Amino acid sequence: MTVRAFFDLVEIKTKLASLFPFMIGTLFTVYYFHMFDFMNTLIFFCSMLIFDMTTTAINNLIDYQKAQADGYKQEVNIIGKARISEKLVITLIFAMLAAASLLGILLVFRTSILLLFMGGLCFLIGIFYTFGPIPISRMPLGEAVSGMTMGFGIFFLSVFVNTESGLLLDLIYQFPNFNVTGNSLLLIVLLFVSLPLVFLIANIMLANNLCDLEQDISNHRYTLPYYIGKKRGIQLFNILVYASYIVVVVAVLSTLLHPILLLILLTLFPIRKNLQKFNQAQIKEKTFVIAIKNLVLFCGAETILLAISLFL
Repeated sequence: MTVRAFFDLVEIKTKLASLFPFMIGTLFTVYYFHMFDFMNTLIFFCSMLIFDMTTTAINNLIDYQKAQADGYKQEVNIIGKARISEKLVITLIFAMLAAASLLGILLVFRTSILLLFMGGLCFLIGIFYTFGPIPISRMPLGEAVSGMTMGFGIFFLSVFVNTESGLLLDLIYQFPNFNVTGNSLLLIVLLFVSLPLVFLIANIMLANNLCDLEQDISNHRYTLPYYIGKKRGIQLFNILVYASYIVVVVAVLSTLLHPILLLILLTLFPIRKNLQKFNQAQIKEKTFVIAIKNLVLFCGAETILLAISLFL
C-alpha cells in the first residue's frame, strides 16, 4: 500500500472535522478558564487523530464489504480502486485502534478515571458508527451523532484534559458508593459554545448523504435525506449554517466570547455564495466539498479570532 493510498483509506483530508473542535476547544480553555496543559493536549491530539483515522478506515472497509453494486466496489471505494487487500486493512485498523487506546489510557492516568468512561463511549460510538448489523451511518441518526460526538465531544474533551480535576466533572468513590458531580452551568456553556462545530460537522455528513442519496438507496443505506426528502435536507443544510452565526453572536452578547469574534460575520459573504451553489446541485464530485469549505471558512476564522482574543 502506498502512502497516498493509506491517506485515501483514512480520508486524511476530512480530518479537519476533528482538528477544528480540538483547536477551538483548547483555545477556549485558555481564554475562558486560563488553563493549559501541553502534555495532556499533545497526547489527546495524537489519540484523537489516530482514532478518527481508524473509524474512517472501518467505514471504507464496511462499505466495501456490504456494497451491492460492483461498480462502487471497484471504481469508487478506495479498497477496490487501489486493490488493497482486506487483510491488510483489518491489520491497520487493529494497529491504529491499539495505538489510540494506549494513548487514551495514558491520558486517564494523567487526568481522571472519568476520562476512561467518556473516551470509551466515544470509542464505541466511533466503531459502531460504521460497524454492526445496523451501523449508525446507515440510519437517519448519522448527522446528529457525528455532530455531537465530534463537534461537542472533542471540544469538551479538549477542555477537560486542560482544566483542573473536578472543575467540570468529578468522580467521588468510597466503597461501595460512588458519585459523579459536576458544574451544570459550565457544561451548558461548553455545549452552547460548541454548537457551531456540531452544526457544521453534521452538515458534512448531511451533504455527503444528499449527494449520495440515489447511490445509498441502491446499496440499502437509508440515511436522513431518504426520510425527510432532498428538499428539506437542503433546507436543513442552510439552517444549520445560519444558526452557527446566531450562536456566536449570542455567545459574544453573553460575554462567553470576546467581541472580536463578531468579525466572523465577514465570512457570511463567501459562505452565502457556497450555499447558493450547493442549493443548485448536490453532486459528490463538485458540490460536496462546499460543506468542508464552509467548515474551514467558519471554524478557521473562529480559531484565528479566538487566538487573537487571548492577547486582548
